[in-house]
Amino acid sequence: MNTIYFLGRSRFLDKEKRNNLRDLLNLISKKKNQRISQLNYVLVDDEALLEINMKHLQHDTYTDIITFDLRDGLSGPVEGEIYISIDRVKENAEVAGVDFENEFIRVVSHGLLHLLGYKDKTAAQAKEMRQEEEACLSLWADLG
Repeated sequence: MNTIYFLGRSRFLDKEKRNNLRDLLNLISKKKNQRISQLNYVLVDDEALLEINMKHLQHDTYTDIITFDLRDGLSGPVEGEIYISIDRVKENAEVAGVDFENEFIRVVSHGLLHLLGYKDKTAAQAKEMRQEEEACLSLWADLG
């Protein structure tokens, strides 16, 4: 049995939305022939994520997401902690001209995709990641 938690500033996620997100995340991992053991999504503000970014990655910049893989290597079921700045998600949604839910689902999926082995450091990797995010958004639409 897997566990997927939404912690921190997650009050906007009612029980049905959390369950739908869990269904989406399990579907994504199943489509990639992997299984989720445990995921903790910790929803924070900009300042909290900036502190994590500086402490763990030595980056003095705001970001929307930081993903920590808690497995030994990439073997075994997915296990990780994913920190998301709700402030960044809101701002990114406004800049992109999409609604908050769309951007939130994209970022939630992005974190899992990192744990599934997808990278986004190079232009080619970023393009592939964006395509995978779009596929995840389509899955979300199908679940709704």
